[in-house]
Amino acid sequence: MYQGLKAHVSRIISPTAEEMAFFCTKFKTLNFPKKSNIIHPGQYTDHEYFVVKGCLTSYYLDKKGHKHIIQFAIEDWWIGDFDAFYNHKPSKLYVEALEPAELLAISYKDLEEVYQEAPLFERYFRILVTRGFITQQGRVLSTLEKSAQERYEEFCQRYPTIEKRVPNYQIANYLGISAESLSRIRKRLTTTH
Repeated sequence: MYQGLKAHVSRIISPTAEEMAFFCTKFKTLNFPKKSNIIHPGQYTDHEYFVVKGCLTSYYLDKKGHKHIIQFAIEDWWIGDFDAFYNHKPSKLYVEALEPAELLAISYKDLEEVYQEAPLFERYFRILVTRGFITQQGRVLSTLEKSAQERYEEFCQRYPTIEKRVPNYQIANYLGISAESLSRIRKRLTTTH
């Protein structure tokens, strides 16, 4: 159950066995069927989620009801509404299981306890937040600078396993293009390769 989490942590920091064991005691296991919402707008969310198994997405619905995909998350990734979690306010996002999902959930209170008792984990989460910020900044710049085809090729290169697990219309949404445009791009790429 905790092997993936322990491996993920160990790639970033080097906690003692006691620190790792203490960290793991702060999680609870949750299972969600496909298409279920883990978070929805207006909900106060007190947990962040580490993906043990499954594929999830976070998205925003604008005032016209248009969906805007913010993130996909697969095994060994974190997902949640970070703004709602850290600022103790209602969520603006949906987090949905695209596949049956097994998650490890940690509460804000328990995370603060971890920081007090095992401060090395503050470094772990700081590195995760920094990497996430860099990824989001890269995504914004890619949207501003690159063609739809370049963005799709970059997505496939960066996230090859996600590309095979997520419906094309959701990838198109994430890339900010229409499903028809993505279909044309994919057809063009298969004929040129």
